[in-house]
Amino acid sequence: MATTRTDPLTLEVVELIGTVVARYYEEYDEAAAAHSLTGAQARVLGLLSLEPMPMRKIAQKLKCEPSNVTGIIDRLETRGLVERRPDPADRRVKLAAPTEKGARTAQQLRDSLTFAREPLAELSDGDRAMLRDLLRRMLGDSAPRHD
Repeated sequence: MATTRTDPLTLEVVELIGTVVARYYEEYDEAAAAHSLTGAQARVLGLLSLEPMPMRKIAQKLKCEPSNVTGIIDRLETRGLVERRPDPADRRVKLAAPTEKGARTAQQLRDSLTFAREPLAELSDGDRAMLRDLLRRMLGDSAPRHD
């Protein structure tokens, strides 16, 4: 059983992580609004720009109900940013995938997010790799990857 650490250093790290997350979402929501999207719509579009996926997988990644994802996909599809298509591996499954316009919008969103990128640019490659590996360990992925 893991023990909960409440020492001042741990509490400060937890507070800093919370601040980083809040600033990230704030900037993401501002970038999304510039494209007349909600933050959730922008996050779904960003996920789909990495790989087309079924609604169930999107819901798992965003930790939300599949019915919420269906509504988001419906609105993105109406805007011409996403399309539904059969999964080549299982024709019964529908994949959500970005259209060309959706992929461009996702790239523009990514390009406009400077909050984390600018401070990270000041870190050495070794420091960024260490930070990445520490974050992966915190998330339970202890196998270091070199990608």
